[in-house]
Amino acid sequence: MIILVILVVLFAFFLALGLIDGNRFEVVKETFELQNLKKDCRFVLISDVHNKVYGEKNAPLIKAVKQINPDFIIVAGDLVTANPSEDMTPGIELVKALSRDFTIYYGLGNHEMKIKERHDKFGEQFALLKKSLTDSGIVWLENESAEIPAYNIRITGLSLALEYFAHFHIRKMEENILENAIGKPDKTKCNLLIAHNPDYFSEYAKWGADLTLSGHVHGGIMRLPWLGGVLAPSYRLFPKYDGGVFQENGALMLLGRGVGAHTIPLRFFNPAQLYEVTLKANNSLP
Repeated sequence: MIILVILVVLFAFFLALGLIDGNRFEVVKETFELQNLKKDCRFVLISDVHNKVYGEKNAPLIKAVKQINPDFIIVAGDLVTANPSEDMTPGIELVKALSRDFTIYYGLGNHEMKIKERHDKFGEQFALLKKSLTDSGIVWLENESAEIPAYNIRITGLSLALEYFAHFHIRKMEENILENAIGKPDKTKCNLLIAHNPDYFSEYAKWGADLTLSGHVHGGIMRLPWLGGVLAPSYRLFPKYDGGVFQENGALMLLGRGVGAHTIPLRFFNPAQLYEVTLKANNSLP
């Protein structure tokens, strides 16, 4: 009987924790000094919204972004969830509301790619999503780049096929796939790469990204002391890249823990995160 009571109490505790962490977000500040940046700037990183709504029409989230007052916003994929029965309106309305005050650079995640590749299942949803966002002035980066001359920044959005989001293992990336998809980086500029899947950080670094902006892992759903995130969307335990800042061969990656969740909308010791990112010029330009 005592064991049963303990189990019930533990179940109630974790359910309450999952609901609380699944319905709150925090603002995290990060600062990076990057090559070839002309002058300092600040942006907001948003990833993995999955149509999540905080309060009335995401008013708390929009307010937090406006308080940061960034120079621009980067969305690192999975604004919506690839479910034919799910309404995409909340995600679309969020970025449309933000686009009235800020320029938004939008990279695709695996959910956008699933909607695109599975036309038999999703019909015209991908075309409708793209049109809704681009008609609002959002910069859609599907294996494309955009320049921000004021800062000497080049932002590239990498869209990987679904085969690179496999379950249970990490598919080896084919040689030259990045250059074939997005060309070579401009080494005279500060190169930001939106790449939803963080598992290929080594390849992004070799390609020439100064700073990669990723998502996908949702912080590992549950986070444990010293162990980090517990479960990746690929169903791998304790993924190497779970959330936060990583560095390799002089390149950096900021892996967002995401703003929302899908399927099971619970988080444990792992609230959603919105990122205020400051980029500092290292005076490498005359």
